[in-house]
Amino acid sequence: MLQIRPISDLRNKFTDIEKTVKKGFPVYLTKNGYGSMVVLSIEEYSKLTENVEYALDAADKVANETNERLTHEEVFSKLKKQ
Repeated sequence: MLQIRPISDLRNKFTDIEKTVKKGFPVYLTKNGYGSMVVLSIEEYSKLTENVEYALDAADKVANETNERLTHEEVFSKLKKQ
């Protein structure tokens, strides 16, 4: 259920937006006809960022266990080879 609404609805029709978001659907907000932001429930946002948080935690652990440091060029070069 795609919901695209003007940003003024965030103030004027907050309850409607909240109901949609609580059902697990994002609400896309526009300003002057252009996309401005997306409103998500905390649960949906957590689903989107869970893997990122896990990867960052794993990277922190590796960084604490070794003194090896790579430049971004080295990292991307290794990834391209794989």
